[in-house]
Amino acid sequence: MLDNTTRPNKLPAAPGVGYKPQHFAQILDHSQPVAWLEIHAENYMGDGGRPLAQLRHLSEKFPISVHGVGLSIGSEDPLDPDHLARLKHLVGWLNPASFSEHLAWSTHDSHFLNDLLPLPYTDATLARVCEHIDQVQDVVGRQMLLENPSSYLAFEESTWSEPDFLREIARGTGCGLLLDVNNVFVSATNLDFSPQGYIDAYPLDAVGEIHLGGHDEDEDDHGHPLLIDSHGREVVDPVWALLDYVLERSGPRPLLVEWDTDVPDWPILRAEADRAQAALDRVPA
Repeated sequence: MLDNTTRPNKLPAAPGVGYKPQHFAQILDHSQPVAWLEIHAENYMGDGGRPLAQLRHLSEKFPISVHGVGLSIGSEDPLDPDHLARLKHLVGWLNPASFSEHLAWSTHDSHFLNDLLPLPYTDATLARVCEHIDQVQDVVGRQMLLENPSSYLAFEESTWSEPDFLREIARGTGCGLLLDVNNVFVSATNLDFSPQGYIDAYPLDAVGEIHLGGHDEDEDDHGHPLLIDSHGREVVDPVWALLDYVLERSGPRPLLVEWDTDVPDWPILRAEADRAQAALDRVPA
């Protein structure tokens, strides 16, 4: 267990964006670039080539956040030691300003599922997740941040609320938390609860990073709204409003705009980062 009074996160309380290779030249040439960049760990676990060369160059100019999507922290299976070793190597040479993963599972019996799936919030799940986080933090030698999931169903066997579950994980392991505001809005719509009530119950003092992203709208079989966390469009106004609600209570935090599918031209992504800066500007230091 790490001491959770120590926050090694070195990201500035300013907007960052998810880095995409097609934006490499524009990021470097922009007269007022964003404050920091996020990469997905699994895209940079190879041994060389242009992606790693570009990342090394960017890391000399920007703080980098490493965001993992493949550890399967919530899986009933043991963590993949080869994946952990590759992650340790990446974090070792890159020395990122922040490292994070998801409260989710995506593997079963050595099969990798192309999704981040939710899990029941029980004492048994809590113990397993804490054990996995302790292992990850021991291997990579630094604190990780854990992201709240987007949910499309609830488990009858859950005995913890999600905010309390995350609070207990942070207390038990010393990890920090990554608050994805869009995920809160998606889950609240799909499961019919108050997103503001969720934020009121959330351990904001443990938050080292905040994420924003776009979602798609659909309907379930009964005609009820169903939101899909797609990261494929701009952030909608209700999510910006929920961000304001969060920042009023948390104060400024590093704030990431995610756009991972149907990636737009750089000026559109940059405009989303400017809107994030405006939200931070409204918050007293």
